[in-house]
Formats: sequence, structure tokens, C-alpha cells
Amino acid sequence: MLVIKLKRIGKKHQPSYRVVVTEKRSKLDGKYVEDLGWLNPESKKSSLNKDRVLHWIKIGAKPTDTVHNLLVRSEIISGPKKAVHSVKKEKKAK
Repeated sequence: MLVIKLKRIGKKHQPSYRVVVTEKRSKLDGKYVEDLGWLNPESKKSSLNKDRVLHWIKIGAKPTDTVHNLLVRSEIISGPKKAVHSVKKEKKAK
């Protein structure tokens, strides 16, 4: 199964990510099928190839939750953002 996910690149304490299409079970540093763009979280800039992203989604590649939110933010796909971090429920005191 193909997925669109982030691949970390960059130096220590200076993260930068590539948005890639890869097999779901492949390693993070493993080979990927296609490079679709990049993301720099420090400057909050990104560049994505819209045509290729839509092509892979049409074929059946599913984006991870973080990539889904990135695609919604850059207006490539429409819909609500997904919750990435789960909120722990406090245990009720008896």
C-alpha cells in the first residue's frame, strides 16, 4: 500500500522534511517512489507539486495525518484537518 509521508532531512536541531510517496512499511531512510515537495517547519514554508500529489491520491496513495493537514493548509485538498495529537482524558476521582 502506498502512502504519502514525511521523510526527515537536515542537520541536528534543524529539521527539514521531504514529502514523498513510499510503501507503508518501508523504513524512514529507505527508498521512495517519488519526491513531491518539501517542508521547513522552522520558517513554516513548504512547496508541493499539486499535480503529482493529486495524481498519487487518485491512484490510491493515502496521506498520513500530518501530510493531510499540510495538504489542507496549502489548499491542495479540501476538508477538515485531522487531530494528530491525542488528548489524554483525566481519570474521574471517585
